[in-house]
Parts: sequence; structure tokens; C-alpha cells
Amino acid sequence: MRHARCSVHPIRSTSSLQDRFYSFRLSLLRHCETMTRSVRVRCAARLHLGFLDLHGGLGRQFGSIGLALDSPTTTLSIQHADTMHVEGPERDRIIRYLDQLNVKSSYTIRVESAIPSHSGLGSGTQLALALSAALRKIENRPSHPREDAALLDRGARSGIGVALFEQGGFVMDGGRGSNTDVPPMLLRMPVPDDWRFILILDDDQSGLAGSAELAAFADLPPMTEEVSGQICRQVAMGVLPALAEGAIAPFGAAITQVQRLIGDYFAPAQGGRFASLRVAEALDLLHGWGAAGVGQSSWGPAGFGIIPNEQEAERLAALLRARMPSLKVSVQRALNQGAQVEAT
Repeated sequence: MRHARCSVHPIRSTSSLQDRFYSFRLSLLRHCETMTRSVRVRCAARLHLGFLDLHGGLGRQFGSIGLALDSPTTTLSIQHADTMHVEGPERDRIIRYLDQLNVKSSYTIRVESAIPSHSGLGSGTQLALALSAALRKIENRPSHPREDAALLDRGARSGIGVALFEQGGFVMDGGRGSNTDVPPMLLRMPVPDDWRFILILDDDQSGLAGSAELAAFADLPPMTEEVSGQICRQVAMGVLPALAEGAIAPFGAAITQVQRLIGDYFAPAQGGRFASLRVAEALDLLHGWGAAGVGQSSWGPAGFGIIPNEQEAERLAALLRARMPSLKVSVQRALNQGAQVEAT
């Protein structure tokens, strides 16, 4: 009778098995800590307050000033998925940006809120930078808004959208030279917390964008050196020192004068100093009621009034809503920080 042969293995001690288990568990936890499962980005609208030099005789063109508002906002979330899925407002824009970035991985992307498009509030740039920031964060890559802006054809004329996405506050960019991808940021200053901005939207009208915007720039004659000089003087000796001193009256007066000069230059392309007749009427009312300054952001139709405090802003906004109920009127404050990019 043959006996089966068997191998006898030593029994591992309980403590040894526990050590291996805890070592494995620790390595797994450390791995999970480095994984980014989802990302949420929130960024805010901006007011484009005017171009500095549309003459270009010094070798640089455009140059602009602007500030970030705390609302309206673009908010989106992204997480890994088996197939690409995009939902929410601005879905088509997101898909186009994904194609431009040549994204190969799959994600679920949800746009929870979006800055109104073609209103002059920087919706396209903020959406593009929010998406690229989310993609970089979820793949644990370093942030680089300026590089992403160039890839997505943002910042062709103004660099303030990129600068405000990064830092918020009030910014000025240096325009485009012969080798400029995105205009460089020259300065950034905080906006006083008590200042308020009455934002006026006309839903029945859209500002120029895309090919229409390019055509407008092509058809307009070069700005004269005299007008460019007046704008730069208002900014250098009016806007900037007033902001540094927190003096809203001279700040608003200088912004209003910049807006008049810019608006009159663009009038042939947009039908007047301001794109919307109703917004123009609202701005006249605000100015007559004592607003420190008024103007239009970019091509509009969004208009704004500059007000010294919240109480006065709410009072004037209520008067304006009663007088012109067809317009959307809200009170905003400046946002002195950049976009929020949060990972889990």
C-alpha cells in the first residue's frame, strides 16, 4: 500500500499575517490619497472695462483693464468614466474644447451653471479655463492657465480673462506684440470690499462674437494716437491711483471717460456708444441718480454701474427694476480671488 506524499508548510504566525495585511492596507490608503476621483471648478464673470491702445503705433496693440465679479458664475464638475458624457448648459462648447485639447480619456462632465454667453462677461474664456483646469487637476498635472488659453484660442486680444481666472481683483494686461500668445499681465490690484457693481443684462440682444467680432475689428479704422493717448492718461492718472487710494468718485469718473472714448470708437460696429439701447437708457438713469461711474463690458450688451456701498446699490437697483422691468438688474461685488479648483 502506497502512502500519499504530502508537504508540510510551516504555519505563519498570526502577527506576521497581520503585519502583511496592515502593510498592504497602508500602501492602498497612500495610493488612494494620491488619486483624484473628481474635480469641481467654480469661476466668475468679469467686466472688461476697456482697451488701452487700438492704434498700435508702438508695436503693441490692445492692452486692457478689467475686474472680476462674484456672480454670475460658471461651475463644472468632472470625474473618470467608461465613456465620454457631457451634460448641462454650454455642452457644445465643452465638446469643442475637448476636441481642441485632443482629449483621449473618458469623463463625465457636468456644467452646473454658466455665465450668460455673448453678453460681454467672458463666458467663453472662463468655461475653457475651467475645463482645462479640471482636466489638469484630475490627472494630477500642474496648473497652466496661460498655456491652456493659447491652446483653446482664448486671449487673442485681451489677457484679462486669464489673469482674473488666476487671481481675481482688478488687472491690466500689456496687449499683443509680434510674438505674443496671451497678453502679459502687468499689474493686479484688489478692489475695495464695500464697492458694488450694478449689473444690467438685456436678454433680447447679444454682443459681437466669433466671425462678427473679427469683421468688426477689420472694418474699423485704426484708433487715432490722440484717442489712445487720452485713454492711457485716464487709466494711468485716474483709474489706477484712485483704485490704490480706494477713492470711488475719481475711479468711476475715469472709467466713465474711458468708456465714452471706447464706445464712440466702436459705435459704427455696434450701433451706438452702447450695444443695447435699453441698457444705454439704464446707464443714463444710473449716472443721473449719482452712480460713481457707468459703462459696458466688452461688446456688451451687459452694462454696469459703479456704486460706493451695498445699501446705495440696492436702492438704485430697485429704482432701475421698477423703471425698466424688461432688463435683468442685480447687485454684485468684486471678487478678489481666482477660480476655485477643488478635488476629492
